Amino acid sequence: MAIIKVENLVKRYEQFTAVNGISFEVAQGEIFGLLGPNGAGKTTTLEIIETLRAKTSGKVWVDGIDLDKAPQEIKKIIGVQLQSSGFYPNLNLKELIELFAGLYNETVDPMALLRSVNLEDKAKNKFKQLSGGQKQRFSIATTLINHPKIIFLDEPTTGLDPQARRNLWDLIKQLKQNGTTIVITTHYMDEAEELCDRVAIVDAGTIIQQDTPDKLIDQLLASGFQRLKKTKEANLEDVFLNLTGKDLRES
Repeated sequence: MAIIKVENLVKRYEQFTAVNGISFEVAQGEIFGLLGPNGAGKTTTLEIIETLRAKTSGKVWVDGIDLDKAPQEIKKIIGVQLQSSGFYPNLNLKELIELFAGLYNETVDPMALLRSVNLEDKAKNKFKQLSGGQKQRFSIATTLINHPKIIFLDEPTTGLDPQARRNLWDLIKQLKQNGTTIVITTHYMDEAEELCDRVAIVDAGTIIQQDTPDKLIDQLLASGFQRLKKTKEANLEDVFLNLTGKDLRES
């Protein structure tokens, strides 16, 4: 069953078309990836679905709700990852969660929420005092305050070290196991292959292919594709993690 349905979505800025007739569906409970180079239209597409940006034409439904008719109802059932500029600098993590809960008119247990993203011991820290991985985990925690059916993560692991990246993967997988639908953008293809049930590859504002990662890889191999350099059973990231461990070592 599709919890997100997008039909012929278009976004134009004067002479430039950022999104050019995109159509796709996201099934309830899956992790769906939007992949593509910078400027492909991924973030614009997400912002339209999130009700943050107006579309030029096309149709969007979220959990059966028509974006054109009830955008406020859509806002109630989604969680959007905030950037660092969205956090008040003088409040600690516990206070920030209490603030956002008040804005959502929700009752939450701040410590339980912090515990769910392995940040309980940072409750009295300010956001700026966190490491990169901790900031990303806290940002994801804020998306969960209103108990959303769907969360949107825009390049959540950019700039993180391998340990922090793998630990964030575990958190995203746990969210899926809890029944949350996740839409993610990433420039890391190994990340998409690890996390996503299905992906759509976007270029120049259009979707050029979509399927499961395994099927897309199999289609490429069936076409006769061969890598110029043969890959080994492990890569340098595996070496790094094997030597340093996968456990969090954040200050």
